[in-house]
Amino acid sequence: MPTRFSFEKLRECTEGFSKILGGGGFGSVFEGKLDEETVAVKRLEGARQGKKEFLAEVETIGSIEHINLIKFIGFCAEKSQRLLVYEYMSRGSLDRWIYNRRNNGRLDWSTQCKIILDIAKGLCYLHEGCRRKIAHLDIKPENILLDENFNAKVADFGLSKLIDRDQSKVMTMMRGTPGYLAPEWLTSHITEKVDVYSFGVVILEIMSGRKSIDRSRPEEDVHIIYLLREKAQNDQWIDLIVDNNSDDMVAGQEEVIQMMKLAMWCLQNDSSHRPSMSMVIKVLEGTISVESHIIQSFLNANSVMSVQDNQYLYSVREASILSGPR
Repeated sequence: MPTRFSFEKLRECTEGFSKILGGGGFGSVFEGKLDEETVAVKRLEGARQGKKEFLAEVETIGSIEHINLIKFIGFCAEKSQRLLVYEYMSRGSLDRWIYNRRNNGRLDWSTQCKIILDIAKGLCYLHEGCRRKIAHLDIKPENILLDENFNAKVADFGLSKLIDRDQSKVMTMMRGTPGYLAPEWLTSHITEKVDVYSFGVVILEIMSGRKSIDRSRPEEDVHIIYLLREKAQNDQWIDLIVDNNSDDMVAGQEEVIQMMKLAMWCLQNDSSHRPSMSMVIKVLEGTISVESHIIQSFLNANSVMSVQDNQYLYSVREASILSGPR
């Protein structure tokens, strides 16, 4: 079970919350030391993080353990103070490594594949390995943390939802981040397959080095999913890849295309047509391939539903302000 800390203990271990590692819509993350172990202390701030979300994160991550999920050490719930203590991830969040590659160095193709597989294994455990299914509901690069060896771990369970195994769908208020929201959020009836959709978007972001929604680009290129459809229809798959001239990308061109086809499977508009995360792992490990009719279904689909652009239907969570180690 996670340890309950006093606020004073956490203030002391972070040297007065002096070394900030990252931040977002729900607060800031600080580096700390507990018994010589470096930890990350997330201090939740403001009305955006209610008691319900805090308890959801504590209950969810406190009851699960997997090599590809962030290790939860403890928490503080003292008066109005609410804090979470996690293992320290020295490479920070994934967005730091995919959007600003010129500044941080390039993730080679094998590292990209490893990170994608790690995320898939973490999600597979949440969906299929727990007593109750856990839908994360906010899968995005800011919530994927990397250790010194680029092992990836899923983090931030503040929006997660428990789903009983006998439930086919649950009804919940729309939540998440623009650019990663599956079409069925418009109905408020969702399954764990919303995470599969978000995972498909993250695959594309890792490979292309660009954000899922980039309003600095021409209108036809704003949404990464539109761009994928266009490039695939014109047989220009490799044009979507940020490192398409690198030796490992050229040598593994067939693998690159297979990965993009996997993203297409995950991005099916109909959630029942998306793979389970255990099927995703089989594709990544090369034991099954994506069937051609799935690709055609994606290419022939209507445009991505307006859920990505509607700022008023759901509680928007801000992306990381500072994506340092967390």
